[in-house]
Amino acid sequence: MDELRQVENQGETLGDLRAVLLNLTGDVPLAHRFRALFNLKGLGHDGNNQAIDIIAEGFGDESELLKHELAYVLGQTKNLYSATPLRSVLGDAQQPAMVRHEAAEALGALGDKDSLNILKEYLNDPLEVIRQTCELAIERIAWENSEAAKRENLEKSAFTSIDPAPPLPSEISEIPKLKELLNDQSESLFKRYRAMFRLRDIATTDAVLALASGFNDPSALFRHEIAYVFGQLCDPASVPALITVLSNEKEEGMVRHEAAEALGSIATDDVLPILNKFAKDNERVVRESALVALDMYEFENSDQIDYTVVPPVSN
Repeated sequence: MDELRQVENQGETLGDLRAVLLNLTGDVPLAHRFRALFNLKGLGHDGNNQAIDIIAEGFGDESELLKHELAYVLGQTKNLYSATPLRSVLGDAQQPAMVRHEAAEALGALGDKDSLNILKEYLNDPLEVIRQTCELAIERIAWENSEAAKRENLEKSAFTSIDPAPPLPSEISEIPKLKELLNDQSESLFKRYRAMFRLRDIATTDAVLALASGFNDPSALFRHEIAYVFGQLCDPASVPALITVLSNEKEEGMVRHEAAEALGSIATDDVLPILNKFAKDNERVVRESALVALDMYEFENSDQIDYTVVPPVSN
C-alpha cells in the first residue's frame, strides 16, 4: 500500500501514529493529533483494519472535537469495518451530540445497509440534530441503492469527500432556483442538501453568496453543513459570513466550530487575528477548533505539501 510505505519511509509506524493520536505522552498538541488521524485515514481507506481500530480507540478521549473528527474520518474510509465502532458511538447516550451526529452521518457515507435499523431507531431521538442526521443517512443509503443513482447525470466534483447527500444533477444549474430550493422549508432536508452540494460544485461567487443565505436556517445541522462546505470551497467571499457565525456566542458550538475550521482552510490574512481571538473562546470545542484552524492556516501558508506529516514538537 502506497500510504503504508509512505508512513514507513517517514519513520512513522502504526504504533507511532497511535501514540500521537491517543496522546500517550500527555503532551501532544491537538493539531498534531489531527495530522496523525488523517494519516491513519489513508491507511484505513486502503483496507488496513488495524488503522481503523486505532482511530476507534480515540472515542474514549475527552475532546469532543477530536471524537467528532474520528467519526467523520471513519465514514470517509469507505471501509465497512468502520461501521461497528460508529454504530456503538451513535448508540452511546454518554457521547456528545456532535459526536453521535457525526457517527450517524458517517454510517450514511459508508452506504452501510446493515446500519439502517439503528439509524431508523434514532429517528425518534430526543435531539433534533440526531434525528435529522439519521434521516439524511437513511436517504443517502437509499439513494445509493436506487435506480435514480444510476440514471442521474452528476457533474464530476472537484471535491473528494463523501457527502451527506449527492449534488443535484448537472443540468440543474440556475443559482436563483438552487438558492430557493436550499432555503425551502417545505422540501425534504435531503433535497435541500442536494441543492447545497450542487451550489458548492458550481463554486462561483454568486453560488457562495447563495450558500451563505443558509446560515439563516432554523436547523443547526444545516447551518453547520454550510460552514463545512465553505471550508471546502476556500473562497474569500465566504469569510465575512463565517466570521459573523464564529463571533455569535449564541450560535451552537457545532456551527461555530465548523466556521472556525473553514476560516483556517481559507487562510487569508484577515483570518489570522480572528482565529487567534477565538483560540481563547469560552467554549472548548470552539477554542480547539480555532487551534486546529491555526495549524491549517500555517500549513496553507507554508511550503509543506502533505498535511498528514506530523511535525516534531517544539521544545
